[in-house]
Amino acid sequence: MATQIPSPPKVGMVSLGCPKALVDSERILTQLRSDGYDMSADYAGADVVLVNTCGFLDSAKEESLEAIGEAMAENGRVIVTGCMGNEADLIMKRFPDVLAVTGAHQYEDVVTAVHAAAPAARGAFVDLVPEAGLKLTPRHYSYLKISEGCNHRCSFCIIPSLRGDLVSRRPDAILREAEKLVAAGTKELLVISQDTSAYGVDIRHEPRVWNGPTGQGREVRAHMTDLAAALGELRTPEGQGVWTRLHYVYPYPHVDKVIPLMAERKITPYLDIPFQHAAPNVLKRMKRPANEAKVLQRVKSWRDICPDLTIRSTFVVGFPGETEDDFKYLLDWLEEAQLDRVGAFRFEPVEGAAANLLDGAVPEAVKEERYQRIMDVTARISAAKLQAKVGRTLPVIIDEIGEADEDGDIGATARSEADAPEIDGNVFLRNVPASLSVGDIIDAVIEDADEHDLFGVAAS
Repeated sequence: MATQIPSPPKVGMVSLGCPKALVDSERILTQLRSDGYDMSADYAGADVVLVNTCGFLDSAKEESLEAIGEAMAENGRVIVTGCMGNEADLIMKRFPDVLAVTGAHQYEDVVTAVHAAAPAARGAFVDLVPEAGLKLTPRHYSYLKISEGCNHRCSFCIIPSLRGDLVSRRPDAILREAEKLVAAGTKELLVISQDTSAYGVDIRHEPRVWNGPTGQGREVRAHMTDLAAALGELRTPEGQGVWTRLHYVYPYPHVDKVIPLMAERKITPYLDIPFQHAAPNVLKRMKRPANEAKVLQRVKSWRDICPDLTIRSTFVVGFPGETEDDFKYLLDWLEEAQLDRVGAFRFEPVEGAAANLLDGAVPEAVKEERYQRIMDVTARISAAKLQAKVGRTLPVIIDEIGEADEDGDIGATARSEADAPEIDGNVFLRNVPASLSVGDIIDAVIEDADEHDLFGVAAS
């Protein structure tokens, strides 16, 4: 008689928050898949639902609570994890019937809770997990987490209380994961952490032997520059280089050493640097380094070495004690820095943040007015920078391909090296070849631009 494989229980996942939380979700699902579980795309088909929460801002906490409530209403068998898991009492008080609550990156506890809620029958006849693990992002790009936690104590941030101090992964483990992702179809790696520049500090930059097909037994130091150089050696099965973006990079002196790698296109010429502000008074109250003038000099030198370098950053407006002069200082700094991509946030008190105790609260109406002003300035800078790309031929990666219109023309949504997925702009292409596939990297001629996006056609 043939062996019957029992139907595995199904797990649903709601993943909220930043890319680092998304990586956590992927790790959890990969482990569950290897433990014999299937995934469910909807509430109705799930035997248990995981909600990976965000607790960084009060608005994010409310979104997380709403997601838990929806999962309870639609399914009723819910396990909560993630940053807001640190507030288990609050969650249990509002949703007493949730099955379990675990904190951030407590993977084993989450998996144990799922095993208890919906035990899986193990089968030795099915290989449940691809070698690269399960991904929640499209196949052609992947987030690569290199560390957890942060040693900074910025007054507006509660990340260290949620995720602890810096804990770096071994470089050989990171590089082996990257090799597997690339072998499975990844064309773009997005390196993430809470502080990418500090990678390896906690383990004294200890070198490890990289035994993968690219590393071939040589040592790689646990340091951002060494790791970036090693990632720059990766090649797809077709022999193409891999786009590698560095996110959450603090402008420590050694960041200067990765710029030549970008100029040589060993890694993508893109830096995501969380400046947060420029006015010395505000930076001091934020408990961040106040070296804005030196940073401007370094940005200029970086661009001298790598003219195509894209710098993205985020800024907080309306921080307690921010005066009109402070805000004007920030706007003047932005005019001089000419950053390529800028996001801005109105200051929002977060429970447990030291900034809540600072005097000089900025009225909400003033926050809003300053937010609009900074967005106007940065949109103008962005529009001018993008307009300068009209007429150029740029490499782009294809994210989505549309259906042919009535004339048979096919459009596609792509991104240039200057555009990280979901947070930056797009390159919208017309009349692409029917042979094009998602994840392809092609050359595109830029024909037009607006404040955020480029428009063009595939180069012939």
